[in-house]
Amino acid sequence: MTARGRRIAVIPGDGIGEEVIDAGLRVLTAAVAEAGGTPLVVEGFDWSSRRYRRTGRLMPEDGIEIARTYDALYFGAVGDPEVPDDITLWGLLLPLRQQLDLYVNLRPIKLFPGVVSPLRDKGPEDIDILCVRENTEGEYAGIGGRAHLGHPTEVALQTDVFTRTGIERIARYAFELARTREGRLASITKSNASPYLYAFWDEVVDEVAGQYPDVACERLLVDAAAAFFVSQPERFDVVLASNLFGDILTDIGAVIQGSMGVAASANFNPAGGVPGLFEPVHGSAPDIAGRGIANPIGAIWAGALMLEHLQEKRAAALVMEAIADVLASGTCRTPDLGGNAGTEDVADALVAAVRQT
Repeated sequence: MTARGRRIAVIPGDGIGEEVIDAGLRVLTAAVAEAGGTPLVVEGFDWSSRRYRRTGRLMPEDGIEIARTYDALYFGAVGDPEVPDDITLWGLLLPLRQQLDLYVNLRPIKLFPGVVSPLRDKGPEDIDILCVRENTEGEYAGIGGRAHLGHPTEVALQTDVFTRTGIERIARYAFELARTREGRLASITKSNASPYLYAFWDEVVDEVAGQYPDVACERLLVDAAAAFFVSQPERFDVVLASNLFGDILTDIGAVIQGSMGVAASANFNPAGGVPGLFEPVHGSAPDIAGRGIANPIGAIWAGALMLEHLQEKRAAALVMEAIADVLASGTCRTPDLGGNAGTEDVADALVAAVRQT
């Protein structure tokens, strides 16, 4: 933080990223001002697929060191039909998560009053989950390669990496979080089919669970958990999962809470010392980019998580109250939620709600 305020690196990225991040900054700025908080000093970066097509890199070689100098990173989306997905992901988002050691990926799954879930028999009281996803190793460790390219004997190998330290620290964070909620935690695994990796995960989580006798810990196979997300979402409170399983389950969670456009996430290291990265979950959505109809709520909710992380708790609460009020009113919704409002319309409504709170 400088004398002027909290320094935020804004990385809109690709597709609808610029639209939803612009909307988010308007709402966050209004909330901080209304709460009398520390101003946000924003600086934009063109780290994106457009930059890749121009320079061969999604971010500069010293991008990680540049990122370290900020209080937080506000990220839009990455992905472009003209650039392979592995290049966009491994050229920007995953290096930021891994090299900054942002080992917690927190993804809230919540059905707001007034929003209809595809699960027609479920209401807001049934869908309120916090998914804690291990964010720096596991299936996304990036270790592997290919040989005999183009030949019938071509082979691809990729190695998942679980460490005791990695599992222990994410499990401990999840158990501490469960203590602040309903005292229930579900650890998601696949140890029946993966007797080395996931049996190890189970063993370490069980060891950590022994230190939290006040938290009820349930172990579920990932296929069963996916089914229960749809059939019994009320079964879950805090969900602890590996990188891959957490990624997949939270996409299911985004849909059952009404729309991918509502989904938010935070990437951070609880020990501090590095900026957190805050982003919506919906991706770059190139099919609707530039049309002004993208739902900005996921990005704005991610911004509220950023404010919370920066200890701007009153401003964060104002944003969340505004989201709840606007969604409950049903008068201003983007097409993904059954309305006809545009991105800026929703931002206008949320700014007005923040100022009326």
